[in-house]
Amino acid sequence: MKKRIDESYRPANYFWAYDRGIRLASNIKGAERKAMYERLLKEGDSGACDEIFMQPSLAIEQRRMANTHPAFMGGEYLPDCDPNEVEIARITIASTTQDVTCVYAKRVTGGIDYRVVDEYEGMTLDDETTHHKTEYMSLSELVKFLMTAWDLRMVLDANFVEHGYPRGHARGFIVDASSSFYAQFGDAMDNFVEDWVRSKSE
Repeated sequence: MKKRIDESYRPANYFWAYDRGIRLASNIKGAERKAMYERLLKEGDSGACDEIFMQPSLAIEQRRMANTHPAFMGGEYLPDCDPNEVEIARITIASTTQDVTCVYAKRVTGGIDYRVVDEYEGMTLDDETTHHKTEYMSLSELVKFLMTAWDLRMVLDANFVEHGYPRGHARGFIVDASSSFYAQFGDAMDNFVEDWVRSKSE
C-alpha cells in the first residue's frame, strides 16, 4: 500500500549540524556502523558505542578488521565528503556486500552542488550524477535526481526478473532509505518500489 507523502517538502538548511560541529548518523559511511549507532541512540545509550562505530570513515586497516562479513563492507567505500559538503540521503540494498548509494550536497557560491555517489567510483551510476541548484531540492526533485543517476528500476529488474518478481522480496530489497533532512524520503522510496512491483504484476 502506497504512503501519503508531501513531495513538495523542501528543507530550510542542510548545513546547520555541519556548521555547529554536531554529529549526525548520516556522517557515518558504514551501513552497519550507522545502524548500530542509530539503535543505541534510540535506546538512549549512545555512550556504549565504541568510537570506531561513530567515525565518519575507517582507515584501510580498520576496514580490514571490521569487514568480518561481506555485509559489513556496505558504505565503507563511499567517497568522503568535501569541505562544506554533507550527505542528504542514502539507499542501502540487500546485496551480498550491502551496497550503499548516496546523494551529497555542497554549499557553493550561488547555490548548492549535488552529486550522487556509489562505492564503485561511479561504475553503478549513469552519466547525470551532478546537478546545481540555487535552492534546496524538494523531495520529488531529490528522488528524481537520484533515480536518474542510479536507476533503481534497472537494479530491481536485474535482481528479481529471474525469480518471477516475488513481491515480498522486492519490498524488502531496500535495507535502508534514510535522510537527516527529508523525513519522508524512506516513504518515497517505498512508494517507488511499490510502483515497480505493481507494474510487474499487471
